[in-house]
Amino acid sequence: MIPLYDTIPSAKKPYVMYSIILANIAVFIYELTLNPIQLKAFMFEYGLVPARYTVGYFRDLLGFSLIPWFTHMFLHGGWGHIIGNMWFLWIFGDNVEDAFGHLKFLAFYITGGLFAAFFHFLTMAKAPIPMVGASGAISAVMGAYFVLFPYSRIVSLVFLFFFFTLVAIPAYFYLLIWFLMQVFNGLADTVRFYGSGVAWWAHAGGFIFGMIVGGRVRKRYYWYM
Repeated sequence: MIPLYDTIPSAKKPYVMYSIILANIAVFIYELTLNPIQLKAFMFEYGLVPARYTVGYFRDLLGFSLIPWFTHMFLHGGWGHIIGNMWFLWIFGDNVEDAFGHLKFLAFYITGGLFAAFFHFLTMAKAPIPMVGASGAISAVMGAYFVLFPYSRIVSLVFLFFFFTLVAIPAYFYLLIWFLMQVFNGLADTVRFYGSGVAWWAHAGGFIFGMIVGGRVRKRYYWYM
């Protein structure tokens, strides 16, 4: 199922969402200017490497810094990575920004990314690989959407063997299936000898954070509508 758009138009221009997307694109363009060695160093410096805080070798090599907890959510590992993340933010972000307001949405987005990163850190404390990408913060946005707009429809491209069709899927169903997939894949990673390279638990943690905060906003949002 490839989501194309939702059925609830935003009431206000989502300026913060636009700015976040542009910031991610600007950083990715900078990444494209780096050679492979420079890019690897850049990712290790500004991506979130859990082992940096738990393993002596990486602590000595990289040094202690809190900056990667923030910068990791603006880095991406390739075209598919950034396009997928920005597409999901584009679909779900405008309505959540409507509900939160511009500045509170920005604070929520950053905090959601931090919570998702911490969830990843708890489950992969000694991982030597940088976690990069906006997906943790975007998962928080999706979790908030789940509780704020459960009866919206996500118009999706669904493939059936050699054919495809458009289906308007209830948001609560689409997002619940998405969340369960993150949990299932996260559990599968824990029993493998090596991970899949995807921060499944960051996605799940971000989504849970978004649900909790979104649930609090929901009462106020629908009261004033």
